[in-house]
Amino acid sequence: MRKAIYPGTFDPITVGHLDIIRRACTMFDEIIVAVADSQAKKPMFDLGQRIDMVKAATTSFPKLKVIGFDSLLVTLSDELESNIVIRGLRAVSDFEYELQMGYANASLKPDLETVYLMPSLKHAFVSSSVVRTILNFDGKVEHLVVPEVLTLIKKYRS
Repeated sequence: MRKAIYPGTFDPITVGHLDIIRRACTMFDEIIVAVADSQAKKPMFDLGQRIDMVKAATTSFPKLKVIGFDSLLVTLSDELESNIVIRGLRAVSDFEYELQMGYANASLKPDLETVYLMPSLKHAFVSSSVVRTILNFDGKVEHLVVPEVLTLIKKYRS
């Protein structure tokens, strides 16, 4: 069974993330979306809220499991018995960061493989930070998140 981990902060999960998940589901038997606590990033939503949003957005994906974590990714991969990590790439700037992280993870666990997927072109500009910036100015994000996530964003921000 080919099990892959898709780690991230998902603050909040976007249509771009879902595009990556959708494609990963065609490649692997099980996808574990691992929501990082990431307090150093000072997320807009707490870990429980982000897990709720990911679960709400992914109910139609039968191969998927959602968990939270607060450890090194290599430690999590050992716990989950998976040596495959999925990461999304939107731009050259993403590539530099992701390459560095992939090499750092490989230095800690040489058999950990990172698979990089690009979102479709229509989602290439979408990021959680763009969503958060728009939300900070009470802008509209309906085209950047699915309705289930938008409902939770409104609930958690009220």
